Amino acid sequence: MKKQSIVLGFMAALSVPGAHGVNQEIRALFQPDPSQPSKNVFVNKTPNSGYCAQYPGQCADNGTFSIQVPVRFDSIRQITPGAPADALSLKVPANWRPLTVINQATGDSETVEVRITGIGSEYVLSETAASLVGVTDDLEGHQRLWANNSWVYAPAPCRYSGVGAFSPKTYRFFWKAPVEGWCSKVAAYRIPAMSFDTFDFAYELRTPNPLHMSSGQYTGSLSYTLGPSGDFQMGAMMVPNDGNLTLDFVLDVQHELKVDLPPGGNKVTMEPVGGWQRWIDTGRMPTEIYRDQLFYLSASTRFKVMMICNSLGGTECSIGNNEVGFSKFQVRLTVPGGIVGPGNHDGWSGTLVHNTWLGPFEPSRYVDRKAGNLRFEIPRRWIESLLKPGMNGTLWGNATVIFDSEV
Repeated sequence: MKKQSIVLGFMAALSVPGAHGVNQEIRALFQPDPSQPSKNVFVNKTPNSGYCAQYPGQCADNGTFSIQVPVRFDSIRQITPGAPADALSLKVPANWRPLTVINQATGDSETVEVRITGIGSEYVLSETAASLVGVTDDLEGHQRLWANNSWVYAPAPCRYSGVGAFSPKTYRFFWKAPVEGWCSKVAAYRIPAMSFDTFDFAYELRTPNPLHMSSGQYTGSLSYTLGPSGDFQMGAMMVPNDGNLTLDFVLDVQHELKVDLPPGGNKVTMEPVGGWQRWIDTGRMPTEIYRDQLFYLSASTRFKVMMICNSLGGTECSIGNNEVGFSKFQVRLTVPGGIVGPGNHDGWSGTLVHNTWLGPFEPSRYVDRKAGNLRFEIPRRWIESLLKPGMNGTLWGNATVIFDSEV
């Protein structure tokens, strides 16, 4: 029996190649979980940085992930109080965007969707907030510097995220962005210069059902523009030191396909119901000669099945020896519930064909060591010839059943 593992996950490397753009890795992983067989989803494996790394309690409960990238936004002129053109209007690509990821080994492709759900940074003032406002208290300075309160309070359509932190010249913030739109702060006092020192973003992913994916790594990229008129904006007068951000994805799926036989399950003895003694005692020819052999299947991926035996083709395999004689047997496969076979039948059952692949078999959920059955049976039309006078001894034969995830 063949066992195939599948590897799928999100990967990407962070680099800053001058002005040519920032690349950021996004990684996700699927592994079947025996404790949650119906949970067929990818798990985000990209390490948090920025806001969620500093304040994990604000992110863990709602499944938010954040990444900090080394892009700095600087003002190109002073910020005039009350001037609409000088509003610090933040905007992120909050709508879902698709990208194609491709398995380089098989050529299979899938669609991933991404949206940005939050933005944050630490603004840095050229002077202390207190001195710009004309007060002595730093917190009061940051609160009064802006016409609509301090930066912990996100303007609509953005939303408050929970935590802000400040120093005399800086304010750390993060805003949730449930919809795509400008979230604007207007200065109440003149600010000679300011910057956003790095920026954070939060994201969500929609990933394919990994049970429907082939083995291997799927990779793809999605690029964004930064700055005025870009996908990410921090204000019309705020210009980044890098104008492009590319998210590189690698979906890593680690599937399982395993077939276990109980001890001694590789040797099968076919006989009538109740054994041969009933036929010996009564002389009544049995109508069935068979043996059911259980096996235990663990599967989170598609697979196909083939039988190989001594056969001229079709469903019948030869059994016998030169001293006793010959007969035929068939092998009927029944897969456990949760495995959908040909014809879209859950718990599919059917007779195997020599040297012919059957499938695909596809799990509707992760099947963890569930019982299936192989019935080895002599067709009724062969029973009479098997039990004719002179047939006295043991007939033997072999059949190999192959489970293969390379569908």
